[in-house]
Amino acid sequence: MTELAIDVRGLSKHFGNKVAVNKVDLQLPKGQVWGFLGPNGSGKTTTIRMLCGLLKATEGEGRCLGFDLRSDAELIRRHTGYMTQKFSFWNELTVRENLEFVARIYELENRRRCVDDTLEVLGLGHRQHQLAEALSGGWKQRLALAAVTMHKPELLLLDEPTAGVDPQARRDFWDQIHRLSNEGMTVLVSTHYMDEAERCDHIVYLAHGNLITEGTVADIIDQSGLISFRAEGTGVRSLEPHIAAQAGVEYAAYFAAGLHICGHDRALLEKAVSSVASKGYHWQEIRPSLEDVFIALMDQSGADLRSHA
Repeated sequence: MTELAIDVRGLSKHFGNKVAVNKVDLQLPKGQVWGFLGPNGSGKTTTIRMLCGLLKATEGEGRCLGFDLRSDAELIRRHTGYMTQKFSFWNELTVRENLEFVARIYELENRRRCVDDTLEVLGLGHRQHQLAEALSGGWKQRLALAAVTMHKPELLLLDEPTAGVDPQARRDFWDQIHRLSNEGMTVLVSTHYMDEAERCDHIVYLAHGNLITEGTVADIIDQSGLISFRAEGTGVRSLEPHIAAQAGVEYAAYFAAGLHICGHDRALLEKAVSSVASKGYHWQEIRPSLEDVFIALMDQSGADLRSHA
């Protein structure tokens, strides 16, 4: 069997009467990249903070990197890199000074060489004397990634690491994540971006603190039972209000130059398509996207779709 980086069962966290995480089981093999999905407030951040030893679980047990989740929190933190959504390093220091400070915190040997190597690998060398506060969002996130990986952690936990950065910066960031994974690091990353989720080996979906589903992208789409139809053509967007109101249409949206509808009842969907047949558009069945499934899961779990980013 593949050795597990994370093996926890019944993981729960209560804040007073509020249950933030409810009996979550996770078995994450070493060297893989797993994605955490779910609406805002679903328990993703709380789970990540429990896994890296920053929060004590109310219930549950297990091991992280071979260390007991409850009694070895300090050892887990020493072997883990945790990157928060908000930039959490020092704006008044330069890029190099930030990394030098982190190297001292971790008591790394040959600190100067370690910083030099990290600057080179993450492409930060030409910005090493720039103040962190002057960096763009994408470069700040790259600096943060450098800081949380320079001690060579076995496990990397990333909490919405690319929120608010441009598409090219996101792509570059994910290239680095896959590089680290190929070198043997295990990665757990929470995200709202579907294209990022599709870059993961495995996906876990949380809602209201409960683990709703998990698997590969293909598995989750297949298990959803969703059926999708799509039509293209000039003016097809005008059909959206009418077809969205038809029975069986759980989701209707216009994107990528086409009108897209989804639901679980094939007969009702086909009837909805027939209701606009006179408009002359050609409809064809397509494979549901991960975003279709994500929205359907949010709807089924009672989440407010407006929280989706």
